[in-house]
Amino acid sequence: MSGGNTPPARSARPEISEIKMASRGKTETSKLKQNLEEQLDRLMQQLQDLEECREELDEDEYEETKKETLEQLSEFNDSLKKIMSGNMTLVDELSGMQLAIQAAISQAFKTPEVIRLFAKKQPGQLRTRLAEMDRDLMVGKLEKDLYTQQKVEILTALRKLGEKLTADDETFLSVNASAVLSQFEKVSTDLGSGDKVLALASFEMEKAQK
Repeated sequence: MSGGNTPPARSARPEISEIKMASRGKTETSKLKQNLEEQLDRLMQQLQDLEECREELDEDEYEETKKETLEQLSEFNDSLKKIMSGNMTLVDELSGMQLAIQAAISQAFKTPEVIRLFAKKQPGQLRTRLAEMDRDLMVGKLEKDLYTQQKVEILTALRKLGEKLTADDETFLSVNASAVLSQFEKVSTDLGSGDKVLALASFEMEKAQK
């Protein structure tokens, strides 16, 4: 019996193959994360542009456009959940983005730039923004109500990112957090509660339309 049909022996180098696969996996994860961040940036820019143009729009037009953007965010969140499903590497990489999107959808967070920095896990930049807001408040460039709302959002984001808050910041947060934000804090303590957060988001969107 001729051995001509015997397949050539392959030199198996699983360790090299595994390293290449891991490297390719990291590259693909990095590209995916960049792509998702760009999509989120576009949606946050839409929200920011909408807030800046609010005076020029009538109330119905403003509410309708905002509702559409929040629906796009909700669709984006659904896609994110599917992408992350069963992939622990992506869960680690994208968990901050998912929480930030849920905060936006539920209206717990209303400041696009804070949502963006939360999504990208940028505690240093959040603290820098807070310091700038403190200065703006002192010189009268920022209204107290807006300062309070944004500071609460930043402190909540920092806490969600595992940052230590001062006793004064903790007190400020407990005194000034809105009911929606407090509810978001409760239901988003772990990543498995995404559906609860989205249920809260749906409730808040319906309430806003009434």
